[in-house]
Amino acid sequence: DEKEINGLIQEFSLEPDFLRAALDEEESSRIESEDDNTLIILDAPVAEKNGDSISYYTLPIGILVTQSHVITVCLRENPIIAEFTEGVVKGVQTELRTQFVLHLMLRVATRFLQFLKQIDKLSSSLEKQLRKSMKNKELIQLLDVQKSLVYFSTSLKADETTLEKLMRGRYIKLYEDDQDLLEDVLIEIKQAIEMSSIYLNILSGTMDAFASVISNNLN
Repeated sequence: DEKEINGLIQEFSLEPDFLRAALDEEESSRIESEDDNTLIILDAPVAEKNGDSISYYTLPIGILVTQSHVITVCLRENPIIAEFTEGVVKGVQTELRTQFVLHLMLRVATRFLQFLKQIDKLSSSLEKQLRKSMKNKELIQLLDVQKSLVYFSTSLKADETTLEKLMRGRYIKLYEDDQDLLEDVLIEIKQAIEMSSIYLNILSGTMDAFASVISNNLN
């Protein structure tokens, strides 16, 4: 809320625009620096249960790196950040700021891959149901899955651009270990981009095939 935002700005001398940008739901992934503050915005995947179905979308996580702190900002409770606070992610030293930021990015990339596998299983299950029933319910659910994949694909490409900018070392100083970790994050992101592209193509083909079958049945 406003009180928290103003408190953070005063306590850590943050750039107000950086903080507000991180809390904008429509903000896409990017990186920028001003004075001694660096803002990294990453699109992170979110899964939300709605009754029987699960919807997948992305939400920006703001990572503000100052001379002595790393501050994470998100519009709502985020399980990726919770994994660090609860000690689920082992071997992370928060005092090594760059390394900590890269571990956060790696968890985001891993979560994308995890959700993409779930989406693949979900679309396969819906396809099997659709073969038997040919009901609108399954078709609409497949459309939702397709929409989720489009969100993921767009966000992953934006995240990849941000990581490539980070790799040049202009925004945050990278040590040798950091360089290796950043490469790992990029590999995971590229793999997720490839997976989302493949799943999207398969799903588009499936939807076209079912549309033809429905049209034939109607004729």
